[in-house]
This record gives sequence, C-alpha cells and structure tokens, in this order.
Amino acid sequence: MRKRRHRSLPKHPFEIKQLKSRAIKSYLFKWLSILTIFFALSFLFIFISNILYKGMSAFNQTYIQVPVNITPYAVTTNPRVAIQRDHRKLVSRTWVRNLPQMVKETPTLLNTHEEMWILADDEVDQYIKGKNTKLSSKDRAIIDKLKAQKKVDLRFNIIFFTHGDSKMPEYAGFLSAIKGTIMMVFVTMMVSFPIGVMTAIYLEEFADDSRVTQIIEININNLASVPPILFGLLGLAVFINVMGVPRSSALVGGLTLGLMTLPIIIVSTRTALRSVPNAIREAGFALGLNKFQVVWGNVLPLAIPGIMTGSIVSLAHAIGETSPLLLVGMITFIPDSPSFVTDATTVMSAQIYTWASMPQGAYIERTSAAILILLGVMMILNMIAIMIRSRFSKRYNYE
Repeated sequence: MRKRRHRSLPKHPFEIKQLKSRAIKSYLFKWLSILTIFFALSFLFIFISNILYKGMSAFNQTYIQVPVNITPYAVTTNPRVAIQRDHRKLVSRTWVRNLPQMVKETPTLLNTHEEMWILADDEVDQYIKGKNTKLSSKDRAIIDKLKAQKKVDLRFNIIFFTHGDSKMPEYAGFLSAIKGTIMMVFVTMMVSFPIGVMTAIYLEEFADDSRVTQIIEININNLASVPPILFGLLGLAVFINVMGVPRSSALVGGLTLGLMTLPIIIVSTRTALRSVPNAIREAGFALGLNKFQVVWGNVLPLAIPGIMTGSIVSLAHAIGETSPLLLVGMITFIPDSPSFVTDATTVMSAQIYTWASMPQGAYIERTSAAILILLGVMMILNMIAIMIRSRFSKRYNYE
C-alpha cells in the first residue's frame, strides 16, 4: 500500500514573522540589563573592598614600650623630658600632655623610672602598618630595633570608640559624632514623624478636595524635591537667627533635618494610606463606625508597614546628609562628647567630611572606618524597616 505523504509542519505554527525583531530586541534588552546589574555590583564590590582595605587598619593602634622617667620637673614644667630624646618623636604628644593628669590620678607614678607602654605617634603607627610615612631613617631604625625586641604592639583601637575628635590623628575618636548623631536623630523623629503622619492622615482621610488642599499638596510634593542645602539655609535663618537655638547643637541639626524629612514622610504615609482597599473603610462604615474610628482602628493598622518603612528610610537618608548641617555649624572641631541636645556636637557624616579633608594617612584610614560604621548603621535601619513591614504584614494578613 502506497504511503501517503504529509506536508511538513512549521516548527512554530503560531509564530508571527513580524515578532522576530521584537524577540531579538527583548533578548538584547535582557542581556543589557544583566550586564548593567553586573557592572553595578562590580563597582559596589570595588567600593566596599576599597573601604575595607583602608578602614580595617584603623581598628588597630600601635603602642611602644619605652623608658619613662617621671620627675617633679616633668610633671610641673615640661612633660616631654620624661621621655628619652631618641623616643620623643615616636610617642604621641597627646599622651605626653596627659602625663600630669595621669600622675594626679595615680600619685604613685611620681619619681618612678620604668618602661611603659605608650601610645605611638601616628607616623609610627603608619610605618608599622606598612603604609607611607614621613619618619626619618634614624627613627625607622629605632622602631625596627624596638620591634626586634618585641617592644612594639598592635592593639585594638579602643580610643576610636571612647574619645572625640583630636588634632592628633592617633588620638582621634568617633564617640562624639556617634552620640551627636543619636541625639540629632531623636530630635528629627520627634519633630517629623508625628507631624508628618498626622498631616498625611488629615489630607488623605479627612480634608475636602478644595482649592486650598490642592495648593498644600502641590507645595508638599515640591518640598520633597528641594535640595537639602536649602533646608540648611532655612534652619540658619529661622532656628538660629530668629529663635536663638544654639549653633552647632543636636537640637538645631535635628530641627533642620526634621524639616527636610517632613515632606518625604507625608508623601510616603499618604501612599501607604492609599494602598489600603476602600472595602476596609466601607466595612467599617457598614458596622456603624464613624470616620475617626474607621481610620484609627481599620485603616491605620494596615498602613503602618508602609508608614514605618517610609519613615525609617527617610531617617537613614537624613543620617547621611551633610550639606544642611554645614550651614548650621555642625561641621566643626568638637573634641568633647555632648551631654544634652543643646551642647555643641558633630555627627557621623560631618566627622567623615572633616577627616576626609585632612592630609595625614591616619585620618584617611579613620575616614574609611567611619564610613564602614555609617554604612552599617544605615543597613541596620533598612533591615529594621524590612522586618517591621514583614511583621505587620503577617499580623494583619495584608501585603
């Protein structure tokens, strides 16, 4: 029996020839997107690696063991004579200046002559860490001799976390900036969060769609895109010149950043309120609840994840700002830690800016270490925002 021939079917019976070019473009766009992400991650890896390479060494500090002769003349007149002439350039000048205070706290040190572990000068510290230094060949030979005698030691840099800024790089710390940032953030949230959330609730749930409301909404949206330095000018003009708030204090910095984050919190809160389905509101009204009860008991709990996420992200953005603080005097030399919001202080971003402008290598590594701490704080805040959003979403079974 003769076999019947069948016509060969196309590989893709539903293929449209006009879509081939679209498929090619889609394929190219896909790989271009992957390539873009690869380059972005590569630059991020290079940035983090560079910061880690330069900053990790700041968490260690060099100490040297040298003879110290603590005489009454050294305590009362010239503390430098307590150190031998060959070692004077190798020890920290801050340690030498603090010698009278050390003797006052421990009187038994007077009239003693013994070898003590002393904080080394920043140039010695850089030499021990294998970095560029301005030490002379004679000083390097002395350091090498001390190192051979095991009188040079790298210890954890506790000074970095227990002291404020200093003109001596080896004695510069980050404590005052950390405390100033905590105080400033507290003031910022006390100002921007309640005002921003209440304003957003009123505009979204209670205010009528009038001409005045529209003008307010337009101004809020415009303020959300204003450059941060303009808020610094506003803080300088209103809080310092008119209201008399202390300059360089956490209070004026918090108020200024509170104004900057206020429009962002309002916009993010309104977006979170809009994301709640109208069926929730209608169900509340159907049960006989009034407007306030519906908003407070039904709408607001469902909007909390979005509200908290927007607020914490805006807070993290405020922590990294420097330009508004420049105009209210928070980028300055503050060696002492603040004890109240009206005390002069600095913040982490301002301290990083100050150290980055210094030429000494010890300040460069401290700048990188401070950046690591700031990045860690911002990552923690973003993780908290994600955790809060996930927790409340599961609690109310609403995503």
